[in-house]
Amino acid sequence: MSGELFVFGLGYSARAFVERARGRYRRIGGTVRTAEKAAALRAEGIAAVVFDGGAPSPAVTAALRTATHLLVSVAPGAADPVLAAHGEAIAAAPALEAIVYLSTVGVYGDHGGGWVDEATPPAPKSVRSIERVAAETAWTALGRATGVPVALLRLAGIYGPRRNALADLAAGTARRLVKPGQVFNRIHVEDIAAAIDAAFAARADGPVNVCDDAPSAPQDVVAFAAGLMGVPPPPETDFATADLSPMARSFYGENKRVSNRRLREHLGVDLAHPSYREGLTALWRSGRWRG
Repeated sequence: MSGELFVFGLGYSARAFVERARGRYRRIGGTVRTAEKAAALRAEGIAAVVFDGGAPSPAVTAALRTATHLLVSVAPGAADPVLAAHGEAIAAAPALEAIVYLSTVGVYGDHGGGWVDEATPPAPKSVRSIERVAAETAWTALGRATGVPVALLRLAGIYGPRRNALADLAAGTARRLVKPGQVFNRIHVEDIAAAIDAAFAARADGPVNVCDDAPSAPQDVVAFAAGLMGVPPPPETDFATADLSPMARSFYGENKRVSNRRLREHLGVDLAHPSYREGLTALWRSGRWRG
């Protein structure tokens, strides 16, 4: 075992990487938002501390002094909360070798269903994607100033145990919204963990799209999941007249096909779930779709 991993935001994707990487770091620590979550993770051997995105945490500052690998999985607001509170401590971290920042393919904006890759200039539409571009820029600047490589992993729609169309069908919340020509890329959380692993190993720098091989219509995903379960799919609903929250509707305002060529060829990641078909089938057969 060598090195120390520190994670800002021990949420769904970051936890998948931590489980994959256990045993390869002499110490794994990170942040959560409540004392209860911190206590639960400490019982699992993870040195979790509380950071709510506000004032700097002395415990975090202390952990950064010995961290060799930094994973950042905290959504920005008007400013990046991690950099606002701990940017100076990160820049001064003496042992830091690599940073991986989890971003989103939303930074590309809308391309009318056309293909984008890492050479495509960001053109965000939503406020949250505009904030992501600003955060990417700030983390890149920190890397340039310190000489530490910063990989910007741009994630597609995340699914995996507990968070998938099978679970939505079982809960009665699945919908087959139809907007002609609309497609999305997706990514299984286990493949996100593999991408983080590869980015650290390669000391990757700059953007990498982390997505599947098969941008697909969202209603097809629900229909496929229903077929696995042997239940009728919910009826199709016209997106134009559907009752949706502004947040849900905004996701459909961006339509693109995202290339993962750099992930495969430069980082050498062989996706375990190259499309939703393999991903959902594995979840169903293993029973892990429930969690």
